[in-house]
Amino acid sequence: MISGSVNAPLAGRIAVVTGATRGIGRAIAERLRAEGARVVATGRAASGEAPEGCEYRGADLSDDASTQAFAAWLGELRPDILVNNAGINKLAPIAEMPPETVAALHRVNVLAPMQLCRAVLPAMRERRWGRIVNVASIWSLRSLPGRAAYSASKFGLDGLSAAIAAEVAADNVLVNCVSPGFVDTELLRRMIDDKGIAELVSTVPMRRLAQPGEIAAFVAWLAGPGNTFISGQNLPIDGGYTRT
Repeated sequence: MISGSVNAPLAGRIAVVTGATRGIGRAIAERLRAEGARVVATGRAASGEAPEGCEYRGADLSDDASTQAFAAWLGELRPDILVNNAGINKLAPIAEMPPETVAALHRVNVLAPMQLCRAVLPAMRERRWGRIVNVASIWSLRSLPGRAAYSASKFGLDGLSAAIAAEVAADNVLVNCVSPGFVDTELLRRMIDDKGIAELVSTVPMRRLAQPGEIAAFVAWLAGPGNTFISGQNLPIDGGYTRT
Protein backbone atom coordinates (compact mmCIF):
# COMPACT_ATOMS: atom_id res chain seq x y z
CA MET A 1 0.00 0.00 0.00
CA ILE A 2 1.28 3.44 -0.91
CA SER A 3 1.47 5.78 2.05
CA GLY A 4 1.94 9.50 2.51
CA SER A 5 2.43 11.95 5.33
CA VAL A 6 -0.33 12.88 7.76
CA ASN A 7 -0.85 16.06 5.74
CA ALA A 8 -0.98 14.17 2.45
CA PRO A 9 -2.87 10.96 3.13
CA LEU A 10 -3.45 10.36 -0.58
CA ALA A 11 0.13 10.95 -1.72
CA GLY A 12 0.96 8.55 -4.52
CA ARG A 13 -2.68 7.82 -5.32
CA ILE A 14 -4.37 8.60 -8.64
CA ALA A 15 -7.95 9.89 -8.44
CA VAL A 16 -10.49 10.55 -11.19
CA VAL A 17 -13.49 12.80 -10.59
CA THR A 18 -16.16 13.12 -13.28
CA GLY A 19 -18.12 16.33 -13.69
CA ALA A 20 -15.43 18.26 -11.84
CA THR A 21 -15.42 21.66 -13.49
CA ARG A 22 -17.90 23.24 -11.06
CA GLY A 23 -19.93 22.76 -7.92
CA ILE A 24 -19.60 19.60 -5.86
CA GLY A 25 -17.34 17.86 -8.37
CA ARG A 26 -14.88 20.74 -8.42
CA ALA A 27 -14.79 20.83 -4.62
CA ILE A 28 -14.11 17.08 -4.51
CA ALA A 29 -11.28 17.35 -7.03
CA GLU A 30 -9.73 20.23 -5.10
CA ARG A 31 -9.96 18.34 -1.80
CA LEU A 32 -8.40 15.16 -3.19
CA ARG A 33 -5.60 17.20 -4.72
CA ALA A 34 -5.03 19.02 -1.40
CA GLU A 35 -4.68 15.61 0.26
CA GLY A 36 -1.89 14.67 -2.10
CA ALA A 37 -3.56 12.72 -4.91
CA ARG A 38 -2.87 13.19 -8.58
CA VAL A 39 -6.34 14.20 -9.78
CA VAL A 40 -7.88 13.93 -13.22
CA ALA A 41 -11.00 16.10 -13.50
CA THR A 42 -13.45 15.62 -16.34
CA GLY A 43 -15.88 17.88 -18.15
CA ARG A 44 -18.10 17.46 -21.19
CA ALA A 45 -16.01 19.67 -23.49
CA ALA A 46 -13.02 18.23 -25.35
CA SER A 47 -10.80 20.84 -23.69
CA GLY A 48 -11.42 22.77 -20.54
CA GLU A 49 -10.04 24.17 -17.32
CA ALA A 50 -9.48 21.84 -14.40
CA PRO A 51 -9.31 22.93 -10.77
CA GLU A 52 -5.86 24.23 -9.80
CA GLY A 53 -3.29 21.47 -9.69
CA CYS A 54 -5.55 18.94 -11.43
CA GLU A 55 -5.44 17.54 -14.96
CA TYR A 56 -8.35 17.96 -17.36
CA ARG A 57 -9.84 15.22 -19.52
CA GLY A 58 -12.87 15.66 -21.77
CA ALA A 59 -15.56 12.98 -21.42
CA ASP A 60 -19.12 13.48 -22.64
CA LEU A 61 -20.91 10.79 -20.67
CA SER A 62 -24.15 11.39 -22.55
CA ASP A 63 -22.44 9.96 -25.66
CA ASP A 64 -21.78 6.23 -25.80
CA ALA A 65 -18.67 6.49 -27.97
CA SER A 66 -17.14 9.16 -25.73
CA THR A 67 -17.92 7.11 -22.63
CA GLN A 68 -16.37 3.99 -24.12
CA ALA A 69 -13.23 5.88 -25.14
CA PHE A 70 -12.90 7.38 -21.68
CA ALA A 71 -13.42 3.98 -20.04
CA ALA A 72 -10.66 2.51 -22.19
CA TRP A 73 -8.35 5.34 -21.16
CA LEU A 74 -9.19 4.73 -17.49
CA GLY A 75 -8.23 1.09 -17.91
CA GLU A 76 -4.77 2.22 -18.97
CA LEU A 77 -4.51 4.91 -16.27
CA ARG A 78 -5.33 2.39 -13.48
CA PRO A 79 -6.57 4.93 -10.91
CA ASP A 80 -6.79 4.12 -7.21
CA ILE A 81 -9.88 6.27 -6.67
CA LEU A 82 -12.92 6.91 -8.87
CA VAL A 83 -15.58 9.46 -7.99
CA ASN A 84 -18.59 9.27 -10.31
CA ASN A 85 -20.00 12.75 -9.76
CA ALA A 86 -21.27 13.72 -13.23
CA GLY A 87 -25.03 13.64 -13.53
CA ILE A 88 -28.05 15.28 -15.13
CA ASN A 89 -31.53 16.08 -13.83
CA LYS A 90 -34.87 16.73 -15.50
CA LEU A 91 -38.09 17.45 -13.61
CA ALA A 92 -41.55 16.75 -14.99
CA PRO A 93 -44.68 14.80 -14.11
CA ILE A 94 -44.34 11.20 -15.27
CA ALA A 95 -47.07 11.66 -17.89
CA GLU A 96 -45.05 14.50 -19.45
CA MET A 97 -41.62 12.87 -19.32
CA PRO A 98 -40.58 11.67 -22.81
CA PRO A 99 -39.02 8.17 -22.86
CA GLU A 100 -35.93 9.56 -24.55
CA THR A 101 -35.38 11.92 -21.62
CA VAL A 102 -35.65 9.03 -19.18
CA ALA A 103 -33.12 7.11 -21.28
CA ALA A 104 -30.76 10.09 -21.29
CA LEU A 105 -30.85 10.35 -17.49
CA HIS A 106 -30.08 6.67 -17.10
CA ARG A 107 -27.30 6.86 -19.68
CA VAL A 108 -25.44 9.53 -17.71
CA ASN A 109 -26.48 8.72 -14.14
CA VAL A 110 -26.30 4.91 -14.18
CA LEU A 111 -24.86 3.35 -17.34
CA ALA A 112 -21.81 5.62 -17.57
CA PRO A 113 -20.81 5.03 -13.92
CA MET A 114 -21.23 1.29 -14.52
CA GLN A 115 -18.87 1.41 -17.51
CA LEU A 116 -16.29 3.48 -15.63
CA CYS A 117 -16.43 1.15 -12.62
CA ARG A 118 -15.87 -1.83 -14.89
CA ALA A 119 -12.85 -0.09 -16.38
CA VAL A 120 -11.09 0.65 -13.09
CA LEU A 121 -11.94 -2.45 -11.06
CA PRO A 122 -9.43 -4.92 -12.55
CA ALA A 123 -6.42 -2.86 -11.44
CA MET A 124 -7.97 -2.05 -8.06
CA ARG A 125 -8.61 -5.73 -7.38
CA GLU A 126 -5.15 -6.69 -8.59
CA ARG A 127 -3.43 -4.28 -6.19
CA ARG A 128 -5.99 -5.06 -3.47
CA TRP A 129 -6.80 -1.42 -2.83
CA GLY A 130 -9.37 0.83 -4.40
CA ARG A 131 -12.10 3.28 -3.54
CA ILE A 132 -15.17 4.16 -5.60
CA VAL A 133 -17.57 6.86 -4.47
CA ASN A 134 -20.71 7.40 -6.52
CA VAL A 135 -22.47 10.71 -5.97
CA ALA A 136 -26.20 10.05 -5.82
CA SER A 137 -28.73 12.41 -4.23
CA ILE A 138 -31.26 12.62 -1.44
CA TRP A 139 -33.67 11.68 -4.23
CA SER A 140 -32.10 8.21 -4.15
CA LEU A 141 -33.54 7.85 -0.64
CA ARG A 142 -36.92 9.52 -1.01
CA SER A 143 -38.81 11.30 -3.76
CA LEU A 144 -41.43 13.89 -4.64
CA PRO A 145 -43.80 14.49 -7.56
CA GLY A 146 -41.98 15.34 -10.77
CA ARG A 147 -38.85 13.40 -9.84
CA ALA A 148 -39.72 9.95 -11.19
CA ALA A 149 -37.03 9.78 -13.87
CA TYR A 150 -34.30 11.35 -11.75
CA SER A 151 -35.10 9.29 -8.67
CA ALA A 152 -35.22 6.11 -10.75
CA SER A 153 -31.72 6.82 -12.02
CA LYS A 154 -30.31 7.68 -8.60
CA PHE A 155 -31.99 4.70 -6.92
CA GLY A 156 -30.39 2.71 -9.74
CA LEU A 157 -26.97 4.17 -8.97
CA ASP A 158 -27.41 3.15 -5.34
CA GLY A 159 -28.33 -0.40 -6.36
CA LEU A 160 -25.37 -0.54 -8.73
CA SER A 161 -23.04 0.57 -5.95
CA ALA A 162 -24.37 -2.01 -3.51
CA ALA A 163 -23.98 -4.84 -6.01
CA ILE A 164 -20.44 -3.88 -7.01
CA ALA A 165 -19.47 -3.47 -3.36
CA ALA A 166 -20.63 -7.01 -2.62
CA GLU A 167 -18.53 -8.35 -5.48
CA VAL A 168 -15.24 -6.63 -4.70
CA ALA A 169 -15.10 -5.92 -0.95
CA ALA A 170 -13.02 -9.06 -0.30
CA ASP A 171 -10.32 -7.50 -2.51
CA ASN A 172 -10.26 -4.37 -0.28
CA VAL A 173 -12.06 -2.33 -2.90
CA LEU A 174 -14.70 -0.27 -1.10
CA VAL A 175 -17.66 1.15 -3.01
CA ASN A 176 -20.15 3.63 -1.57
CA CYS A 177 -22.72 6.24 -2.51
CA VAL A 178 -23.00 9.66 -0.97
CA SER A 179 -26.30 11.50 -1.26
CA PRO A 180 -26.01 15.27 -0.95
CA GLY A 181 -29.02 17.31 0.06
CA PHE A 182 -29.45 20.97 -0.88
CA VAL A 183 -26.01 22.37 -1.66
CA ASP A 184 -25.04 26.01 -2.18
CA THR A 185 -23.76 25.88 -5.76
CA GLU A 186 -23.88 28.32 -8.65
CA LEU A 187 -26.28 25.98 -10.44
CA LEU A 188 -28.73 25.97 -7.53
CA ARG A 189 -28.70 29.75 -7.33
CA ARG A 190 -29.30 30.05 -11.07
CA MET A 191 -32.29 27.73 -10.84
CA ILE A 192 -33.88 29.03 -7.63
CA ASP A 193 -34.34 32.59 -6.39
CA ASP A 194 -33.69 33.75 -2.83
CA LYS A 195 -37.29 33.10 -1.80
CA GLY A 196 -37.11 29.56 -3.13
CA ILE A 197 -33.82 28.93 -1.34
CA ALA A 198 -35.33 30.19 1.90
CA GLU A 199 -38.18 27.72 1.46
CA LEU A 200 -35.69 24.89 0.90
CA VAL A 201 -33.68 25.87 3.96
CA SER A 202 -36.83 25.83 6.09
CA THR A 203 -37.19 22.08 5.38
CA VAL A 204 -33.65 21.25 6.54
CA PRO A 205 -33.25 20.61 10.28
CA MET A 206 -29.91 22.46 10.29
CA ARG A 207 -31.64 25.45 8.63
CA ARG A 208 -28.97 26.06 6.01
CA LEU A 209 -27.61 24.80 2.72
CA ALA A 210 -24.59 22.52 2.62
CA GLN A 211 -21.36 23.92 1.25
CA PRO A 212 -19.63 21.98 -1.55
CA GLY A 213 -16.55 21.63 0.63
CA GLU A 214 -18.57 19.72 3.24
CA ILE A 215 -19.53 17.12 0.65
CA ALA A 216 -15.94 17.00 -0.60
CA ALA A 217 -14.52 16.42 2.88
CA PHE A 218 -16.65 13.32 3.41
CA VAL A 219 -15.97 11.96 -0.07
CA ALA A 220 -12.23 12.40 0.51
CA TRP A 221 -12.50 10.50 3.78
CA LEU A 222 -14.42 7.64 2.17
CA ALA A 223 -11.81 7.54 -0.60
CA GLY A 224 -8.83 7.66 1.74
CA PRO A 225 -6.93 5.44 4.16
CA GLY A 226 -9.23 6.34 7.06
CA ASN A 227 -12.04 4.29 5.54
CA THR A 228 -11.20 0.65 6.11
CA PHE A 229 -14.60 -1.01 6.62
CA ILE A 230 -17.43 1.05 5.12
CA SER A 231 -18.71 -0.35 1.85
CA GLY A 232 -22.01 -0.85 0.07
CA GLN A 233 -23.64 2.12 1.81
CA ASN A 234 -25.68 5.10 0.66
CA LEU A 235 -24.72 7.89 3.03
CA PRO A 236 -26.80 11.09 3.06
CA ILE A 237 -25.12 14.46 3.64
CA ASP A 238 -28.25 16.51 4.08
CA GLY A 239 -28.39 18.27 7.45
CA GLY A 240 -30.97 15.74 8.64
CA TYR A 241 -33.45 16.28 5.77
CA THR A 242 -34.09 12.62 4.92
CA ARG A 243 -34.77 11.74 8.57
CA THR A 244 -37.66 14.19 8.97
